[in-house]
Amino acid sequence: MSDGENNNSNNKIENRERDETLELEQGANENDKMKIEFDPEDRETWDKKMDFLFSVIGFAVDLANVWRFPYLCFKNGGGAFLIPYILMLIFGGVPLFYMELALGQYVRKGSITCWGRICPLFKGIGYSMVMIAFYTDFFYNVIIAWSIYYLYASLSLILPWTICNNKWNTINCYDRHLQSGGYLSTFQTNLTRNFTIFNVSNPNSTFPADEYYNSHVLGKQAGNNFENLGAIQPHLAICLLLVYVICYFSLWKGISMSGKVVWFTALFPYVVLITMLFKVVFLEGSQDGIRLYIYPNITKLYNSEPWVDAATQVFFSLGPGFGVLLTFASYNKFNNNVFRDALITSAVNSATSFLSGFVVFSVIGFMAKRRGLNIQDVVHEDPGLVFSVYPEAFSTMFPPTFWSIMFFLMLLTLGLDSSFGGSESVITGLSDEFPILKRRREIFVLCLFIFYYCIGLTEVTNGGIYVFYFFERYCINYSLLLVVMCETICISWIYGVDKFRGNIKEMIGSEPNIYWKICWKFIAPIFIGFNIVFGLVNHSNLTMGGYVYPVWANVLGWMFAFSSVLFIPIVAIIQIIKTPGTLKERIQILIIPHSNNGRPIEYKTVDSMNFSDNKV
Repeated sequence: MSDGENNNSNNKIENRERDETLELEQGANENDKMKIEFDPEDRETWDKKMDFLFSVIGFAVDLANVWRFPYLCFKNGGGAFLIPYILMLIFGGVPLFYMELALGQYVRKGSITCWGRICPLFKGIGYSMVMIAFYTDFFYNVIIAWSIYYLYASLSLILPWTICNNKWNTINCYDRHLQSGGYLSTFQTNLTRNFTIFNVSNPNSTFPADEYYNSHVLGKQAGNNFENLGAIQPHLAICLLLVYVICYFSLWKGISMSGKVVWFTALFPYVVLITMLFKVVFLEGSQDGIRLYIYPNITKLYNSEPWVDAATQVFFSLGPGFGVLLTFASYNKFNNNVFRDALITSAVNSATSFLSGFVVFSVIGFMAKRRGLNIQDVVHEDPGLVFSVYPEAFSTMFPPTFWSIMFFLMLLTLGLDSSFGGSESVITGLSDEFPILKRRREIFVLCLFIFYYCIGLTEVTNGGIYVFYFFERYCINYSLLLVVMCETICISWIYGVDKFRGNIKEMIGSEPNIYWKICWKFIAPIFIGFNIVFGLVNHSNLTMGGYVYPVWANVLGWMFAFSSVLFIPIVAIIQIIKTPGTLKERIQILIIPHSNNGRPIEYKTVDSMNFSDNKV
């Protein structure tokens, strides 16, 4: 071979090697570009790590921790209920909690845009999350409004729910202070009327705290129901307005403002709970309540109901599916240790539920003793426990005004930080998807809260409690389960659980072990599916007390329940229509991650796709 031929051959080899090097560098640049697009420089971040942790804890630890977890323990075998609860927490709740935090931190966008990047075919999951959080705000802030009114009413030497001589009281009201004496009797001697002596066998006897909650605060009157709401209650309308004023000025500037507010709203409830625990455990009858709370009844676990209740409580308490965890995590720095955060916050949430159980059942045991009732007749799973039994209990502690203020201030803070999370999920989700809303955040948030307030006015009427109960029962339960089911399947089976584990390794330097893979891919979808099937099989039409909701109300409820889930197939169809190519090519393109400009970031052509080994 001549020297010229050798030189030509060497040049070809060098050119080929140079081209391969350039191609590799170009691929690296594409990956860098993808990371930049998934980790935008102008993304707002938490000022301090604790801002994020308190925000997540504040969202997860809410009003339901104060009454629902203890009630489920009582209902499902006391201490025995902790067995299914811990198992469901380990294999279902914490993995889903971790998954959503990691997903939000990696993509660093609100729920809609996040799912548009991860898997455009399932972008509707993001819209569904926003709608679920949107619907939740329809009723959740009303509870906070009740708390504000009780807080205002607590600023009195004689708490109004402790006596029977108010204008809203009936002749059947039983005033224990007047019958048996006590520290209030000296203030009430001249106010005594002839009230019915309470008798357990007399169904007409009522307590002043119950009458205050139902007749005065809620304003319930004979004939009011879902079909006849009556008039708006001005005192609750003002309190609800105040709730949205607080929320607006906490959220209008973004997380820089809300991250500071949650330092108080997340920490204060623990101060009150711990203080109350040392106070209430020494009350007469409290030990009976605690014994009932933790005494294990293993036979209860032979039925499916405790297992379903445990799974549901874990799931709704930690809060995946609302888009809130994803939203909060999207403001983290890319290399934040999200694994440690998930373990800390989920552990704090569960510990809070367990701690609150001791406070709750100490109070319930005391109230059962005081009212001369069985504990079973005092325990119930609804806000009535918080707004009738609790106020009466704390009114017996000296000084009653102090304890009442502390308690309702705790409820206010528990509700507000959870409300912040739900609203921020809606605001961030829509703002990231539609930048014009981000540029006009103050106006957007104002319009959103005005709309919420208009909906809330229907719940502060005489029959508003029926609207509240309707929203609470229908708006989120099944839709939330279905959305998280889709979320888990999409990440584990379409996006790829191994790819997702690799993404987490990019962020924190270590890959989740096989335990997390099994939970994400198999256990979590199974336990969510079981809850959905069991719930649907045992579903019955809505009732409240002796009132049966009309058929049209139940139909409307199911429309609400599935309206958010419908975004998943509707958006998928729209995405398929918009994408060029054959149906197979469109689906193949839409199940891989996309960049800011809407193009697939993994492959140059459909023909080059290798779906068995997708690398981000």
